[in-house]
Amino acid sequence: MSQLDHRAFLKSLSAEQRRQLLQKSDWPGLLHLTVHFGAILICSALLLSDSPFYLMLLPVQGFLIIFLFTALHETIHGTAFRTNWLNTVVAHISGFLILIPPTWFHDFHFAHHRFTHDPDKDPELQSHKPSSLPQYLVYISGISTWREKLTKLISNALGRNLDSFVSSKNRMRVVIEARVILCLYLFLFGVSLATSSLALLWIWVLPALLGQPMLRLYLLAEHTGCSPSEDMFVKTRTTYTNPVLTFFAWNMPYHAEHHAFAAVPFHKLPDFHQLTQPHLKVTETGYLNFNRKLVQSFQK
Repeated sequence: MSQLDHRAFLKSLSAEQRRQLLQKSDWPGLLHLTVHFGAILICSALLLSDSPFYLMLLPVQGFLIIFLFTALHETIHGTAFRTNWLNTVVAHISGFLILIPPTWFHDFHFAHHRFTHDPDKDPELQSHKPSSLPQYLVYISGISTWREKLTKLISNALGRNLDSFVSSKNRMRVVIEARVILCLYLFLFGVSLATSSLALLWIWVLPALLGQPMLRLYLLAEHTGCSPSEDMFVKTRTTYTNPVLTFFAWNMPYHAEHHAFAAVPFHKLPDFHQLTQPHLKVTETGYLNFNRKLVQSFQK
């Protein structure tokens, strides 16, 4: 079978295949949500109980918290759950915990889908990807990412958002959302000071800082090094990885599949992958392999 580009491939799908692929459900999302947030709560309880393994638990908690990014991603697409209010609630909780306002991110991410890997129009490329080892180390540290997110949140709260991708109908909502989030952060900080409690530091702030490099390593693999093209199978990478990461990333390692047909719910992506696999043009076996190759490319 000759390889098809993503548009020709989608045209080749039967009506029944499309119907099956686009079928939304609450239950897979609720299962993922229960396991994901359940694991965070268990780790939080262990960290607050002065577990002798707390140093080992911090990066685990960091991984769990920072990969709420993928829960946010699925919910702003409206594909995590069939019930819309569930998508909305989980998007706001997840975004709050990782410093990403969901309304702003919705418009940012949908612009990324419209202009994937276009250096002039894709907002994801406003933050330049590393092209040298020093840039790579700074990038994966997450320092620049946290600075950008906090700066953007404050800018939005002050009503100074100039992002062209934010729709006119969402501009005031972006401002209000940022102000509410900042007020909640300040409230929690104030409560922690008033009660002399370090609980949030141990179960949220430190783990998120430790987890951000894991997310940076993961996100680099999605499009970095791919060629600009009209074909999503060329400019997006699917990465084969272990079941644990695939689960907590809400099946987003099937990234070429997601970009080819973004309306497919996350729980249908493994089925969709079985159909797309012969046509995928950019894949990798593991995120460490991808990052190893990327670092090696800096030396050439």
